[in-house]
Amino acid sequence: MQHTRPAIGIVGLGLMGSALARRLIGAGFAVFGYDLEPSKCAVLRDIGGSPAASLADLGAACDRVLLAVFDTRQVEEVLERPDGLLPAGPRENGPRIVITTSTCDPVRISALGERLGEREVALLECPISGTSDQVAKGDGVGLLAGDEGRIAEIDDILDAICRRRYFMGPLGNGNRTKLAVNLILGLNRTALAEGLVFAERLGLPLDAFLDVARGSAAYSQVMDVKGDKMVAGDFAPHGKIAQSRKDFSLILGMALQAGQRLPLASVYAELMQGCIEHGEGEWDNAAVIEEIRRRRER
Repeated sequence: MQHTRPAIGIVGLGLMGSALARRLIGAGFAVFGYDLEPSKCAVLRDIGGSPAASLADLGAACDRVLLAVFDTRQVEEVLERPDGLLPAGPRENGPRIVITTSTCDPVRISALGERLGEREVALLECPISGTSDQVAKGDGVGLLAGDEGRIAEIDDILDAICRRRYFMGPLGNGNRTKLAVNLILGLNRTALAEGLVFAERLGLPLDAFLDVARGSAAYSQVMDVKGDKMVAGDFAPHGKIAQSRKDFSLILGMALQAGQRLPLASVYAELMQGCIEHGEGEWDNAAVIEEIRRRRER
């Protein structure tokens, strides 16, 4: 494929990172990617991207880099460890703008942005609401935060990865928004799973019941995204149980700091933990239905 646009770096080539890479390559960008797992780098090469040998090599090749790693700690390590993305000492090359798409601790991201600013690197937030499958189709929603002038410099990237997007203000607010959205989404997912299990125990055919639910006042988009997976027992991951559990740990921690109890979120976190204890952490988060099925009256 002929690349007609500037090089973009991606760190983390899992479900979300590979979806972002597909969007950018399809839009004509040269994409350089880095991941610790060789198999994920091979997938990037197969779809037209270029794996980098190291974080430093990727940083030297790209002025703008997307991070699609697991959590806040990994974002910090990628950017601040001695062999990381940014060159040591005065910045003569390396990325000018880093966009984190991961769901992270907003307080730590804000502090990290201040530290990077001292090194003449702009950190921006764009956590994306949507499964990796939705993002690959261009249906993800970007939740932007940071310096508006620097965000204007990545409009071409944003047009490729998330046509729908919202600016939420200063750095940290992107992830505050993402956590609040994920709270609602996780509870919707759990309500759907519990409703399906209830219908199943009453002897209703689940395919037919899901059609009814979609046409009823109970409808939510999660029925379209996760309903068929729950009914079919298809737990090939588009968003993993372990990721949902990580996000809800953050949500509950932030709520505690704010002095707010979240009783439903606590139940959902417990259900996710049950899935993990049954070896389902790498399954799609639709697998919450399995933990609900296990909770039978004796």
